[in-house]
Amino acid sequence: MSTETGPKETGQRSRKDLACTAVATAYQKAFGADLKRRVVDDGEPFVVAQADTPHEIFHAMDIPLVTNQWWSAYISAKQLSARYFDVMAQRGYPANSCKYCSLGLACTLANDPKTAPWGGLPTPALLVARLTCDCIQHVFEQWAQALGTEFFPIEAPAWEHKESDWFRHSQTQWERVYQPDRIQLLVDEMADLIAVLEKRTGRRFDEAKFHHLMERINEQEGYIAEAAEMIGTARPCPVSIADQMPNTMIPQWHRGSDWAVDHARRFRDEVAERVRNGIGAAQNERIRLMWIGAGVWHDPGFYQALEDRLGAVFVWSMYMPFAGPQYIRALDGRDMHALSSRICSMNEVLHLPPWMNGWMTAEADRCGIDAAIVLVPPDNRLSQSGTRLTAQALEQAGVPVLALDGDMVDAKSWNHDRMVAQVADFLAQRVGVQGDAA
Repeated sequence: MSTETGPKETGQRSRKDLACTAVATAYQKAFGADLKRRVVDDGEPFVVAQADTPHEIFHAMDIPLVTNQWWSAYISAKQLSARYFDVMAQRGYPANSCKYCSLGLACTLANDPKTAPWGGLPTPALLVARLTCDCIQHVFEQWAQALGTEFFPIEAPAWEHKESDWFRHSQTQWERVYQPDRIQLLVDEMADLIAVLEKRTGRRFDEAKFHHLMERINEQEGYIAEAAEMIGTARPCPVSIADQMPNTMIPQWHRGSDWAVDHARRFRDEVAERVRNGIGAAQNERIRLMWIGAGVWHDPGFYQALEDRLGAVFVWSMYMPFAGPQYIRALDGRDMHALSSRICSMNEVLHLPPWMNGWMTAEADRCGIDAAIVLVPPDNRLSQSGTRLTAQALEQAGVPVLALDGDMVDAKSWNHDRMVAQVADFLAQRVGVQGDAA
């Protein structure tokens, strides 16, 4: 069997039930083509940045942005990850390198225009990343060197203020929750970033445009938060994870734009209509599941296979319910500080205790979760850091947890049928549900 077992080899595709999902994917496809035109064909100055960096600055300056995690998912979906990681190993990099953050570097090192998306990335004006784990600085410094550009690191200082129910106060009391000194440090760093961007791209930062963007982002995230609330409380669950992820993540890449705000509203309205009509994602919902971790981008059909087999619906994944507590901010005339509070702890609340486990146990209770599946990438330390304590907290709350060894972008160790069977066996043993739901 191929070492890159995934949707391409197994024929496993995800079913999309919402009309707005097709709209979102079509928009993203067109955006990808336009981004390629701007970056590759027209040679516009662009930035490569991690997901937990202030994208709002790039958007306000109309600087094309390639997000590293999006680029990795794009490469993975094209079934190229194993080939590129083999190149890294041949060049002497450790086989247990963090896959999610280093796949873009691997693609550049492979230097194979025939296989690489877009023929490979041209030289960006800047690479930007928060130093959230030990590997980030090494990956981005070497990637910048390989691409012939500069790396702008953003600090990730310790967070002394521990508040496990941070999500209840983060929208309005963000300065207390996220710690004033940490917020101010990032504000200062963003001022330096803007200065570097203006010098390297010739673009200017527009305060009025930035303020409008921040207001529109609040509106957009409010619609997504409403949809998350409905999906978590409705019985049956109206929308599968295959519809939740694109309708949340695609607008997030474009957050604050007219299209993103309109699409978030469209998604909210379509979810509400399904709730009113009692339409469920599964034909016979019997188990409500929680997915903890990034999406398995090389096997999108994995999630719905469990719906078909067991009536097991993934009601929750981190992307959509994250919108309310981590993106919405009372601006109070302090736009840059509000943005800093959004960015300065984005990875921490998703991956580290007490913030991760405090939020996820509360969400499991809100959504009536029967069991949780945790993706544990073997070589991604940040994704593992809080998972054991979160699993322990969920178990103590009465939610059985399965740790699933696999990587979000590296398909080498992933086999669709084996993974579906593993989850089915776990649910049979811990939840007591067996056989076909049909």
